[in-house]
Amino acid sequence: MTKDQLLTRRRALLAGAVALGAAGTAGALTLGPEDGPAPVAAPAAGAQAGRPLKPSAYRLQPLTGYGTPRTRAAPLAVRHEPFLRVSGRGRTMMLTFDDGPDPRYTPHILDTLAEHGVRAMFFVCGEMAVDNKELLARMSDEGHVVGNHTWTHPLLTQMNRGQIRSEMERTSDVIEGAYGARPQWFRAPYGAWNRAAFQLGAEMNMEPMAWTVDTLDWTTPGTRSIIGRVEDGAAPGVVVLSHDAGGDRSQSVRALRSYLPELLDAGYHLTVPPRRLA
Repeated sequence: MTKDQLLTRRRALLAGAVALGAAGTAGALTLGPEDGPAPVAAPAAGAQAGRPLKPSAYRLQPLTGYGTPRTRAAPLAVRHEPFLRVSGRGRTMMLTFDDGPDPRYTPHILDTLAEHGVRAMFFVCGEMAVDNKELLARMSDEGHVVGNHTWTHPLLTQMNRGQIRSEMERTSDVIEGAYGARPQWFRAPYGAWNRAAFQLGAEMNMEPMAWTVDTLDWTTPGTRSIIGRVEDGAAPGVVVLSHDAGGDRSQSVRALRSYLPELLDAGYHLTVPPRRLA
């Protein structure tokens, strides 16, 4: 099966997986830098009330100081729903990109992030990462966080435990070789989670991450539409889902160039999860 055929198959599967994804991401959780998850209210869409904050002072910082711990980290708890939000002071948000890396679009996204000194999360597919290892190395150099998005982007709810493990392990191996560390985050394709995915993710030291705002850029709705969804959904703790692969992502590239400086000017702090010692 060619990559173009695979991408067409993904779009077909997505329509059938929407209900599963909604059920799997029903819980709203917040992740602090030190504390565990706690239930929170869903963020309100649109601009926040009150006096506008100053533009974010955030600048790119490399991932340093993560040497080998003296004691082995405790095993991760098996969760029953993924994280949907991040916590932090003020207007903290997170940008995430799925399905890459793709040499046609990912470099442009990385360029825009670097221009504004912002880090993001990239949930990569092994079949894309294995042929574009230099892009994972660049993500590492520029301080981005890389997560596991399986090898072939399958619908996990239609697979057995052994198949899911293979999809996850192969991808983690490629990430470790190119990025320099095994991933600590996992995102189920189509947002379709099941018990095996949560259990296997914990066994592999990966926490589940979903999203709060879906740009629907995979439908290629137009650059302006993608920008509008991000701006309307912007709020403290929001996790934004976009794509840097899986089809024509030129609209996603153009949209990021527009909404990212606007978010920063509005006082939003674009962050990534803290790295755990493991």
